[in-house]
Amino acid sequence: MTCKPHGNGDDSDSSNDSDSSGSGNGNGRGSAEDPARAGRPGDDQAAFSALLEDSAEDLYEHAPCGYLSTQLDGRIAKINTTLLDWLGYRRGDLVGRRTFADLLTVGGRLYHETHFAPLLRMQGEVSGIALELRTADGSRLPVLVTSTVKTGSDGEPLLIRTTVFDARDRRAYETELLRARRAAERERARLQRLNATLQKTLLPPTLANVPGLDVAAHYHVASTDEVGGDFYDLFPLAAGTWGFFLGDVCGKGAAAAAVTSLTRYTLRAAAVYDPDPAAVLANLNTVLNHEYSGPDPRFCTVIFGLLTPGGEEGGCRVTLAAGGHPPALLLRAEGGAGYLPTPGGQLIGVLPDAHIATTTLRLAAGDTLLLYTDGLTEAHAADGRYGDEALLEFAQALAPVTALGAVTAIRALLDTFGAGVDDDTAVLALHVPGPTRAEHR
Repeated sequence: MTCKPHGNGDDSDSSNDSDSSGSGNGNGRGSAEDPARAGRPGDDQAAFSALLEDSAEDLYEHAPCGYLSTQLDGRIAKINTTLLDWLGYRRGDLVGRRTFADLLTVGGRLYHETHFAPLLRMQGEVSGIALELRTADGSRLPVLVTSTVKTGSDGEPLLIRTTVFDARDRRAYETELLRARRAAERERARLQRLNATLQKTLLPPTLANVPGLDVAAHYHVASTDEVGGDFYDLFPLAAGTWGFFLGDVCGKGAAAAAVTSLTRYTLRAAAVYDPDPAAVLANLNTVLNHEYSGPDPRFCTVIFGLLTPGGEEGGCRVTLAAGGHPPALLLRAEGGAGYLPTPGGQLIGVLPDAHIATTTLRLAAGDTLLLYTDGLTEAHAADGRYGDEALLEFAQALAPVTALGAVTAIRALLDTFGAGVDDDTAVLALHVPGPTRAEHR
């Protein structure tokens, strides 16, 4: 709906209405300075177009990067103001007087002559090369350089065009990145030394000398960045008996190392108190279950054995107790090998009253008892997980063998897996010497 003004409707009224608006231009639409017109699309487009009216020469001279053109012999023919400002030279100092190579540092000139220039001649373009330019005051300007060869209609080269980007911020970033990387490498090396030292404290420096028995052991470290939880030991008890054990604490790092230390000393102390293997593991189970019964439970798998060398039958009597650990292997003097069953043995430290499996055997002359942790059987071979069956076949082909021969063969086997061994592996071998061909391995 349109509302008409009061009055006689002649032009003079309309004119008066227009004047009363304060426009002053008589058209009733407001003046050119009317703020209401600010920001209109037409005005913005006109202002933007004005910004684009720079000359090509001005764009060249004040570009955000440096430009220069050189003759084929490298003599500078043209250079923009941006690059002159960076270098601190006047145009007359460089154009027709200096070559591009003259602006480079000594190392840059050598690289330019041996790599940059030959590649440019062969390819016609070289891009993103990091160089350093020497400024008028002698300081160094890190830059990234891209050069192309301009050719004529006949394909013959005419001149070289070069674009130069200021790389000072990038170089500072790279320097800081390199510094941080070196600091991290030093810290990692320090941590690896600490881990190696801690790992040594969790293993016996030497194994006890048992009369009539050869022993050998090996600890394979999967990663130097973390302390593993595998452990083993062999030590004397009462006259004529020795205790030995091998196990694996769950997890890695400092927490696992603390459990490993507690486990080792508990096993040795418990064996002195009551050397029966089942009683030793029962005592360890009580300690771990009591100490780590909170929200972060800790447990381990372990085999504990009691050795009694000699007797009327010769050889060595062995009693084994296992708590959730892979079964030991018996490599026989007559050849072949088999697992010693310890079924039903439960993880040590999980339940208040863990079931512990036991078995007794006699090591005859030429026999070898091999204990290991699951880092060996869980290694990743070319066709998948190595596994128990593959290890049994390996042992059957190896027997008869000495303790040192068995450990040496296992070490070589672990090396074949390379990065496929992602968990530490401990190996302990006990061998009764005898006049068999096992002595030659």
